[in-house]
Amino acid sequence: MPQWIATGSMWHDIFVVGAPVAEKVIRPIIVYIALVVLLRTFGKRELAQLNPFDLVVLLSLSNTVQNAIIGNDNSLSGGLIGALALFGVNYLVVRFLFRHRRLDQFIEGKPTVLIDHGRVLRKALAKELLTHSELATVLHRQGFDTLNDVERCVLEPGGTFFIQRKSPPADELAHQELVKLLNDLDGKLELLLQRGT
Repeated sequence: MPQWIATGSMWHDIFVVGAPVAEKVIRPIIVYIALVVLLRTFGKRELAQLNPFDLVVLLSLSNTVQNAIIGNDNSLSGGLIGALALFGVNYLVVRFLFRHRRLDQFIEGKPTVLIDHGRVLRKALAKELLTHSELATVLHRQGFDTLNDVERCVLEPGGTFFIQRKSPPADELAHQELVKLLNDLDGKLELLLQRGT
């Protein structure tokens, strides 16, 4: 086979779409909608990637739906059309949800309070399929030594954790301030006594 024929075949494989363009647009839209529904159904846990299993699911997800998005077409043009369709549908959905906050809250879901007033809410942990040790791991990653340091912990719809540290009681703060003032006064008294002798 002459070189120019092989080169022509290569360019043909790269740019000629192997499936109708409408199919290339519809496939990514259907997969996009299905993934949004699945992620909403299976919860915030996968997005939070709390353990290696959750990470494996997310990493495998793109490979699993790849053929559903592009079909039997391996052309560069087909892939770019699919990518453009994904970006386009995401832009339209985000723009639409921005204008319709209630629908956005329904699709995204609501935050789940896991710790409230320093108490771990076991029902909320069970709802999100979180173990006590996974919650402790999340808190350690955020710089908390123990659960006793946490006033409130919320798992947001996007899989992030909002954690509020316990603030010391007012009487403890007043005591600390008094001790500090007494130490300052003690230091000044020592200086006066040293100057006087």
